[in-house]
Amino acid sequence: MTSTSPLLSIRGLCASVDEKSILHDIDLDVAAGETHVLMGPNGAGKSTLGHLIMGDPVYTQTEGTITFDGEDITDLSPDKRSRAGLFLSFQAPVEIPGVPLSSFLRATIAGRPGLEMRGKEFRRRMKELCAALDMDPAYLNRELGVGFSGGEKKKVEMLQLLLLKPKLAILDETDSGLDVDALGVVSRGIDLYRKSCDGTLIIITHNTRILEHLDVDRVHVMVGGHMVRHDNAELIPWIDENGFESFEQAAAGETSGTVSESC
Repeated sequence: MTSTSPLLSIRGLCASVDEKSILHDIDLDVAAGETHVLMGPNGAGKSTLGHLIMGDPVYTQTEGTITFDGEDITDLSPDKRSRAGLFLSFQAPVEIPGVPLSSFLRATIAGRPGLEMRGKEFRRRMKELCAALDMDPAYLNRELGVGFSGGEKKKVEMLQLLLLKPKLAILDETDSGLDVDALGVVSRGIDLYRKSCDGTLIIITHNTRILEHLDVDRVHVMVGGHMVRHDNAELIPWIDENGFESFEQAAAGETSGTVSESC
């Protein structure tokens, strides 16, 4: 359901890392309650865009604005963006030895209006979410990420997503390297988030497998740090069959024209 103004609006976004320009004049609108897919070949800048939306200090935003829920968040720190309702899953979640998963999850909701819970209530909520995701509650006693398989780390991200109930979730290559069972858990988590939170999604991927059971509103294609195509969900099966070669060829032909370095 599209609102009169987008939940997320990006205008003229340019970015660099180590003084090398990597994103060029990106525009993107995402309305509340929609599911958007960001696709493109490896190295296209998809993950970089997700990290910039989240305020990752590794990257330098050189031009443009990011507006979220009516507020210009261009200069906000990552923690403030998170508290405003943004969520980013990582391709490679971190490991923190000595910190139980349950303690980490309790810390993530501390001080957030509507999310704080007493011990008994928190344990009951965790039990409910583990059951919904078909996860063993014993996960909660393990050190965060330590010894977890790739699939287990992604399950934990879905647990965190459902606990935090963000306004917008950016899922970066969430399906990467998952077996069928783990992919099922992730798909179930996404579905629960969409239905229980009326959640808004940006799914970053170069694989169409995770998209098979999702109702996608818009598809965006990136090549070489440029946004080269905006379309509806019908583009997904076309990409599945034809890949990104035609987009790469078109972008290569325009490097000396309108899609040249603009920042």
